[in-house]
Amino acid sequence: MSEMKHILQQITALSDVPDPSVLKRLIDALRVGDKEPALANENIQSLIDILRQHPEYADGLSSFVLKIIIQYRQIALYTDTGIMSDQGFFNSLRRLIGHRILPILPQEDSVVELVGYLFNKSTDERWLANIKEEKWDELVEVLKVEEKHLDLVANVKNSILNAIIILSYRISGIGLHPDLMDSYPQMLNYSAAFVAQNQEAVLFVNEYRQAHELDTLTDITPEQAVDPAPLLVMIEQCEDIVATVRKRIYKTGISIRLTNMMLRLDQSLQRMRVLTELVTNDDQKRDRAVIDLIQTLIKTANRRYSIGYLINNNTKLLSRKVTENASRVGEHYISTDRVGYRKMFKKASIGGFMIAFMATIKILAYQLALAPMGRAFVNSMIYGLGFVFIHVIRGTVATKQPAMTAAAIASTISESSGKKSHQLTKLSELVVDILRTQFIAIMGNVMLAVPVAILISFAWLQYTGVPMIDTEKAEHLLHDLDPFQSLALPHAAIAGVYLFLAGLIAGYYDNLAVYNNVGARIQRHKLLKFILPKTWLTRLGGFVEANLGAIMGNFLFGVFLGSTATIGYIFGLPIDIRHIAFASANLAHGLFNISADDMSWSIILISILGVALIGIVNLLVSFSLALFVALRSKEVKFFEWSRLTKLVFGHIISHPSDFFWPRDKPMKYARIDSQGHMIFDDTSAQRNGKTLPSNYVVRRLSDVRILPESKQGNSQHPQTNTDIYYDNQPGGDHAQAHAPSHNTVDLDDSLMDEELNSVPYTDDIQYNQTPNDFDSDNNHAESSVSDTKTSLPKPKKPPNLPS
Repeated sequence: MSEMKHILQQITALSDVPDPSVLKRLIDALRVGDKEPALANENIQSLIDILRQHPEYADGLSSFVLKIIIQYRQIALYTDTGIMSDQGFFNSLRRLIGHRILPILPQEDSVVELVGYLFNKSTDERWLANIKEEKWDELVEVLKVEEKHLDLVANVKNSILNAIIILSYRISGIGLHPDLMDSYPQMLNYSAAFVAQNQEAVLFVNEYRQAHELDTLTDITPEQAVDPAPLLVMIEQCEDIVATVRKRIYKTGISIRLTNMMLRLDQSLQRMRVLTELVTNDDQKRDRAVIDLIQTLIKTANRRYSIGYLINNNTKLLSRKVTENASRVGEHYISTDRVGYRKMFKKASIGGFMIAFMATIKILAYQLALAPMGRAFVNSMIYGLGFVFIHVIRGTVATKQPAMTAAAIASTISESSGKKSHQLTKLSELVVDILRTQFIAIMGNVMLAVPVAILISFAWLQYTGVPMIDTEKAEHLLHDLDPFQSLALPHAAIAGVYLFLAGLIAGYYDNLAVYNNVGARIQRHKLLKFILPKTWLTRLGGFVEANLGAIMGNFLFGVFLGSTATIGYIFGLPIDIRHIAFASANLAHGLFNISADDMSWSIILISILGVALIGIVNLLVSFSLALFVALRSKEVKFFEWSRLTKLVFGHIISHPSDFFWPRDKPMKYARIDSQGHMIFDDTSAQRNGKTLPSNYVVRRLSDVRILPESKQGNSQHPQTNTDIYYDNQPGGDHAQAHAPSHNTVDLDDSLMDEELNSVPYTDDIQYNQTPNDFDSDNNHAESSVSDTKTSLPKPKKPPNLPS
């Protein structure tokens, strides 16, 4: 403490000529390891105690920091740090790689460079995250600025107000961007809200400057505080519009560019709210806004030259794009009751029946004399076309479900839906249902693939008089299943990666089909219109749009499986694939055709064990990767993963049968209906005073905000066709949801398609909360802009930071 006190004395003495190196000494004295949270809080408490005992040190430190900050460019700090850049990924990557070869010159007048100098350790972000919120609150509260330094506060506030105007124009520009308008024509109905928030921002900034006399570099306390409520109302309505557009993504699809724009719009609105709270008279909100801004600045300073952070941010953006539109796909692979369980078994049985023939064709294809690339092509077509055919006849392939359900799992986690711990509890219940569905899908594949493969080998022997494969080939098939003497498990992991990629590909093409209106464009194709009758063409367009993702995912998955061994052969790598369904068919062919002398119980048991382990590895790898990418799009942290794992394992211990057999009282999941109504609130009392039953789990399919109550009350469209809950939801791709006649809770967001597409959003703008009407506000803003003088002094050149 004595050293910290000595540093604070120096800071107070040098407050008129601040030196960043002295402030760095204070930070070094406070810094501890990122794995010492108790010590980190003790150090902060020691600093707080000293500042309380010596108020002159608190004033000296606050004025010291303010004088340093005003020497740098502040506006970029408020408008750019922590907000997604509109620069392309490859341009940013080239810039950072070039920095590794020839360092980028630092921006001497940037606050980010100053913060990078002060917090120069890679562990600083985690160290500061260990400090409790109440400690931050106490520290900000004790660092009050005395009246003699109000000119510093006025300088900073002027920069914040300028940043609010800049962000407001950016928000208007993105909200009214032609690309967004083309993709979502209903945005034309919402344009007034983006214009209104800009007018409210200009009005608020001018009134605040005049009331606080900031142009004279003072900061007086006015008799009547400037009310930020009208501006905050408009910010909230813009956020509602963003949520509404996101809600329509399942119908319209989205591109990478538009995903970036929506994310920047979201972040800019959040930053504008933080900056508005920074200049309000609400001490608690102001203190929290200061803390949020500081933490964002430190994070940005530490990662500004990180290639890993760039890749991390853009893969998160990509995962968000895929999962935004793909959550509806995975619904069909989740069974919650006995009816859905049986239907999934039937679908898997169809798949197992076809896989037995596909495995047989693949084995026979090895008798053809083909070049390596020719063999890769033949194997890829066997796998790819076979998987597509299974999908067309409404079958399913085991282990495909985890990758397809990842987006549905991610939709359980919502940024605006309450505590993550509550959401993770619901997510664990969804994982249980997915794993049980996966189990019965595997059983359906295996229980049909094995006997059908045996029948094929038997029929071949009876018809031709010779075994389908010789003993050497049969031994080779069984050896490939040995988990101890072959690379069966690593090869199964490779197949798991391909399953994961197939899920992403399916989500991508589903989004692409909707975004590019593939179905409608097929119906307008001149050649197809000439060849096919109108009804056939309509059905073809609808089928392709609804199934393009599944078709491309299945086909490319087959290409991956069929070409891996050839690629390994060409490059001399020991890589191949093992998939449980094909492994079970190969097991049947191998055991049937192996010689009696070589047959033994050890071979049978080891081969069966190998098939089981291959299935487990397929499942774990594909499920883990798919869940990782899906949850990344929802900002789920690593420690929340461990909590989720504990919940799932706890369920295994308490109710292990739930992973193999449907529960007596199945969980019911909220889902999207034909009108696009989505669930957003699972904690408050619902319609008619009924609460959500304990066996209901809400699975969000989008991030949806509720409209103001006035809007809900004015809904003129009765909810007559909302099919939110289902008791016997089948697992098939073409399953139709229906509302049961009993034990049903109807939940919706009170937002109709007709309202979204026809009612101008100006009806929702709450002008009654603004002090004046629109015209007077506009005139007032124009007169304020013309009368206001902004002759601010030119900032001094910042001191050179030590290299």
